[in-house]
Amino acid sequence: MVQKVEKVYEGKAKILYTTDDPDLVIQYFKDDATAFNAAKKGTVGQKGIMNNKISTKIFEFLASKGIPNHFEKHLSDREMLVKKVEIVGVEVIIRNRAAGSLCRLLGVEEGRKIDTPILEFCYKRDDLGDPLINEGHIQMLGIATPEEVATIKKYTLAINDLMGKFFDNLGLELIDFKLEFGRYKGEIILADEISPDTCRLWEKGTGKKLDKDRFRHDLGNIAEAYQEVLDRVST
Repeated sequence: MVQKVEKVYEGKAKILYTTDDPDLVIQYFKDDATAFNAAKKGTVGQKGIMNNKISTKIFEFLASKGIPNHFEKHLSDREMLVKKVEIVGVEVIIRNRAAGSLCRLLGVEEGRKIDTPILEFCYKRDDLGDPLINEGHIQMLGIATPEEVATIKKYTLAINDLMGKFFDNLGLELIDFKLEFGRYKGEIILADEISPDTCRLWEKGTGKKLDKDRFRHDLGNIAEAYQEVLDRVST
């Protein structure tokens, strides 16, 4: 059993701790909630516990389908053991329906079906508001090589297909989601978390939102929505 050593990073929703194994870290899930680049802040009771369990289920599912990721072991209600990666400085977004910033950016109606999923890159810079960037910007900034970007795109499109079917079987539609990738021993692998914090999930048939939009837009029943997602992925 690895031993926790010291806190090395604290973000909006998670804390990372080193362990006595230099290749592994412990990822701790907090109940803190943020939106609009942390302009809105709050707390959702038990969110960290639910997101840890949901992420565990999805990482295990994706690994079984050949998607390499940082998950190693579920340790406790709020902690998972993960590979120590060097995070690539872009967030990758896949959109299957119009929602959120896409509607604001392009003036399209929420829920508009996107025939071919849209893949976006955002520069991981809170001080700049995580702006949209393209592959030319990624090369200019030296964030990732063309080969790494190609690998990230390949995995992201495969993950969208796998998770779309996964959630469809649970009565949910995957509207869009955010991914982060890291470098581990020279290879690109999936990292961070996959949960209602990072995915928009709508109930099929009703359109009920079961994700962080309930916090963003003061829709109420936030913890209940996360619990519903957890219940469905746990069946």
